Amino acid sequence: MVANAGDCRAVLCRNGEAIDMSQDHRPNYPSERRRVEELGGFIDDGYLNGILSVTRALGDWDMKLPRGSASPLIAEPEFRQIVLTEEDEFLIIACDGIWDVLSSQQAVSLVRRGLRRHDDPEQCAKDLVMEALRLNTFDNLTVIVVCFTSPDHQELSSMRHRRLRSCSFSAEALYSLQSWLDNKGSH
Repeated sequence: MVANAGDCRAVLCRNGEAIDMSQDHRPNYPSERRRVEELGGFIDDGYLNGILSVTRALGDWDMKLPRGSASPLIAEPEFRQIVLTEEDEFLIIACDGIWDVLSSQQAVSLVRRGLRRHDDPEQCAKDLVMEALRLNTFDNLTVIVVCFTSPDHQELSSMRHRRLRSCSFSAEALYSLQSWLDNKGSH
């Protein structure tokens, strides 16, 4: 089960195909736009009330109306539940810095190739971050890759034990990394 509020996305890899397990809550999506406008908000150049690029968020309390009042910015998540099958390989959970420059299928393909090469979900998360940087993302980057294996597979393959790993960069670290990459490319 995935619960989402905001611009992060969860993507399931089922036999190599990307399945979006969440919807980005962007002001330009028709259902979100309709909900916002019905509650007295407006969309200006893709921003909620001309300020925020999401229509649902856990933070941004200054934009929410007092408790009990209808607000166009809400923290209410949407839920999606799916029964996992033997074909389900992994789940990518990432913030919008990834999805601004990569499609769900591109991210799944990159992680799948990485797992086949080195079976390291942490390295795959780093690879997604590096690819987003290479594609000149302008937003924050946080990625988690969760690998699924059946209990039988775990017993047969203890050498290939997969772990939950994450990779997160602050804005300062992102700037430092981008500067380092830019300088390295000029040598």
